[in-house]
Amino acid sequence: MNAKQAKNIMIADYLHAMGINPQKVQGDDLWYCSPLREERTPSFKVNNRFNAWYDHGTGQGGNIIDLVMKMQQLSSVSEALQFLGGNMPAKQIVSFSFQQQNICSKITNIRAEPISNQALISYIQSRKIDLELARLYCKEVNYTVRNTNYFSIGFENDSQGYELSNQYFKGSSSPKDITTYKNGKDSCLVFEGFWDMLSYFTIKGINQPGHDVVVLNSVLNLPKAVSFIAAHDKVYTFLDNDLAGERTTNVLMGICKSLLNQSVHYSNFKDLNDYLCGKTKDPATSKEIRKQPKKGNTHKL
Repeated sequence: MNAKQAKNIMIADYLHAMGINPQKVQGDDLWYCSPLREERTPSFKVNNRFNAWYDHGTGQGGNIIDLVMKMQQLSSVSEALQFLGGNMPAKQIVSFSFQQQNICSKITNIRAEPISNQALISYIQSRKIDLELARLYCKEVNYTVRNTNYFSIGFENDSQGYELSNQYFKGSSSPKDITTYKNGKDSCLVFEGFWDMLSYFTIKGINQPGHDVVVLNSVLNLPKAVSFIAAHDKVYTFLDNDLAGERTTNVLMGICKSLLNQSVHYSNFKDLNDYLCGKTKDPATSKEIRKQPKKGNTHKL
């Protein structure tokens, strides 16, 4: 592939092939959470008319070759061209028609198997999770989005849908649901996501907890979990240190017999996995999420 051929690849198509989709669309402009750094509010713009990108957080921009070099940490144009030649689908992805379809494309042809892909193994290790622990609770899931194949770590929910996560993508397949582990206990651990659950097991040095467990797989799933959670005499919550986590904890406090909020033990971190990895909150957003949920009783991690 030469530079002229590479520049004919739409940046939106390249990002989609990497599992990265826009958060909003404004005319010819697509807005993403930056693939070059961590952020919560999308400030990375791709203009489809000029096929160019600009990261408002860093003041950097350019064409697709510039973006590939930064995302893949390559030092030369030739390396970027080689990467594009070997990693873009053989058949050019049809450019998005956002006005006529949901941004979250339909996931089909789901195939789950034991985790063996080296890229996924490296991703698990980057999150400080033991591989065998991840294999115990997760699968390597291969799936298709708009005639293109992808792979992710998959965590199954109670309705046989999957939470999907890789270095570039976080999403889910249908149906969306909570995940419960019923061990016949009168206490329950509540996690927002499966990485938080695996982080707790890692911190405690265990493979199975001495409690019942529910993973919400999104705080929006709380109504599906309320009856399960409220049936326990004691509830330990491990939710994110943000406004959604605060509100969810406060709702649970109103329905549980005894709730022990564990997020106070990692209050300087976004979530339990960031705590495990020693990854503190972004100073630019810490003002928004510094306020903690009502503490109630606590229990040492």
